[in-house]
Amino acid sequence: MARFKAPDIAVTTGIVLGAGAVILTLFGNPTNSGICISCFLENLAGSLQMHNVARMSYIRPELIGFLLGSFLMAKKMRRFRVTGGSSPVIRFLLGFFMIVGCGVFIGCPIKMILRLAAGDLTAIAAVLGMMFGIWLGSRYIRAGSVLDRDRELPQINGYILPGIGLLLLLFALLQPGFIQQGATGPAAQHAPMLISLGIGLLIGALSQRSGLCITGGLRNFFLFREKTLLMGIIAAFGSALLVSLVSGQFNIGFYDQPGAHPSNFWSFLAMVLVGLAAVIVDGCPFRQLIKAGQGDVDAGLTCFGMLTGAAFVVSWQLRSTSAGPEFNGKIATLAGLIFCLTVVLAYKRKVTAQR
Repeated sequence: MARFKAPDIAVTTGIVLGAGAVILTLFGNPTNSGICISCFLENLAGSLQMHNVARMSYIRPELIGFLLGSFLMAKKMRRFRVTGGSSPVIRFLLGFFMIVGCGVFIGCPIKMILRLAAGDLTAIAAVLGMMFGIWLGSRYIRAGSVLDRDRELPQINGYILPGIGLLLLLFALLQPGFIQQGATGPAAQHAPMLISLGIGLLIGALSQRSGLCITGGLRNFFLFREKTLLMGIIAAFGSALLVSLVSGQFNIGFYDQPGAHPSNFWSFLAMVLVGLAAVIVDGCPFRQLIKAGQGDVDAGLTCFGMLTGAAFVVSWQLRSTSAGPEFNGKIATLAGLIFCLTVVLAYKRKVTAQR
């Protein structure tokens, strides 16, 4: 059997990701939000009663699929490598602030692509903001500002996040009394569990194999002019656009878009935060789940930070509504940008001092 070349795998992953996301909306997921890591984490946090908004409480099987799909592929391809120990507190907080930025924009980088592919022109400001944040982070990488090196860890550490994924799957199937399940709003908008889980497993497995990452593709292009992952991102946009057009979900314009708001400035700034934080932590929110599944304990800590951020985004009203960002969300976005810049400057000084 012929082996896929890396660009082929990235493009294939992108096609499945974009098309699969739109297909999930046809089966019941929220419009323009077939896949949104930040939205899904807000739902998961609610289901675990980390916030008390029932309409945003549901265990999203797609999250479980991404994690376990990555784990199974990594084990199959003998790429399951357990590492960690690199700036854990910083990574936790970067995960937290990535979700804050996503909450202010109303969506993760994947949802940003899906919104644009469905004709939502308010996502343009977010695209520009994320590109600027990634470009800024890439400049600091060139200057030598990177977090500490990780190291090999005992194998048991790598099984914790996949084990949590299995536990969440049991919770979703058995629905014990301590799991909150909303009956209205986003929580009630979901595809059937088997379809959600199946698409999640497929995307998770392919993404582990290809290394697809929305922010990583742009970072690699800015740093090395390397286009493999970038082609995967373009493929994701193209397939989402095609399925949106064919299914009648394409609606171009700036106004009356689902899951969007008119504040372009804050969408730009929020995704600057997401792009910059993702470069520092080496991966967008989606990529952190994939890395956690393949044994990266640092990515697992980032995922815990993202889940905590998702809970606070809802309970502290750090997110946006259709009218625009809340005041608390604006302050949190600025705080996140200050934190990111402080980290990269501190590590830049550390590298300079070592020289």
